[in-house]
Amino acid sequence: MKILHINTERTWRGGEQQTLYLLEALIERRIKCHLVCQPGSPMEERAVAAGVEVFPIAMRGEVDLPASLRIRKLVTRHGYGIVHSHTSHAHTLAYLATLGCRTCRLVTRRVDFTIFRNRFLRLNGIKYRYMADYYIAISQKIKTVMVTDGIAANRIFVVHSGIDLSRFSPAAGEYLIPEFDLRPEEPVVINVAHMAGHKGQQFLVRAIPHVLKEIPGARFFIIGEGELMAELQALSDSLGIKQALTFTGFRKDVGAFYKIADLFVMSSLQEGLGTAMLDALALGKPVVATNAGGIPEVIKDGETGRLVEAANPQALAKGIIAMLGHKDQAQAMAQRGQAVVKEQFSIEAMVENNLAVYRQLLAPGTRCSPA
Repeated sequence: MKILHINTERTWRGGEQQTLYLLEALIERRIKCHLVCQPGSPMEERAVAAGVEVFPIAMRGEVDLPASLRIRKLVTRHGYGIVHSHTSHAHTLAYLATLGCRTCRLVTRRVDFTIFRNRFLRLNGIKYRYMADYYIAISQKIKTVMVTDGIAANRIFVVHSGIDLSRFSPAAGEYLIPEFDLRPEEPVVINVAHMAGHKGQQFLVRAIPHVLKEIPGARFFIIGEGELMAELQALSDSLGIKQALTFTGFRKDVGAFYKIADLFVMSSLQEGLGTAMLDALALGKPVVATNAGGIPEVIKDGETGRLVEAANPQALAKGIIAMLGHKDQAQAMAQRGQAVVKEQFSIEAMVENNLAVYRQLLAPGTRCSPA
């Protein structure tokens, strides 16, 4: 089994972490795999540090013919059975690089919006129907969207993302108490996400005044950065909740915030699955989340957390108030959620499920089996 992975991102987000988790585990299992990524990217730096054999290739967009030719040379030289693309641009580059080659094209899709979003003349339909052999969707919701968009269901496997269950276990958060002047009677509510429209933090900000009417001492932290930070800060100021809501910006000590949190809130409008939510559950933290994307595959309302309508500040506030006001019930849900995450959403489960896909694709007599 020889696999070439391609990731075109220049920044580091959840998809890149999942790619690295998979590569590390494949190497541990002595499976030959290589990575093509952007030169000087966090992906290159961290993959090299992890012992992955990396081929840094500058990829300028998804129709970069010189980059495709360089990738093609790698495919010809190493004879990969599978080229596994982890980004949308990698999807196209892999197709161009493997035209005429007996190599299986596999693409992981991590977002739950339609493939036709913002695409001229719906040309993305050609890309997704004809420029890959198979797909991995990280949630059943993503698969459903793809099938609705015209991709055959038998070409799509569902493999949930996995998290490092012990990633934040050693973290200590006590030092944050004096840093933010937190008091014992003040419940701490956190949101960890990039500040973009689909993450829905504007609805969380609008929910906060409703929560404060019932729980005046509640403290909220939005941890991360993004293009909407200034807009969200202005909204907070206009609502008069500046004292209750802190925008921390980028923090390396995210685990410390999880440790002091009484509640994690995921306010997304679209969400492939939500690994930040999985991190919270792995630590046994109660969760309020929206019914967007793949989130309901983890959060069952009243069982593993509280599920509320997306884009609805009042519903979000009601869920937060209920969880903070009934701590025993909230903690019981968190414990059930923790058990689900340990069983179904670990790195080990993600890797084994990816391997099962690889083996199925390369099995004798299948479309992608070696000649």
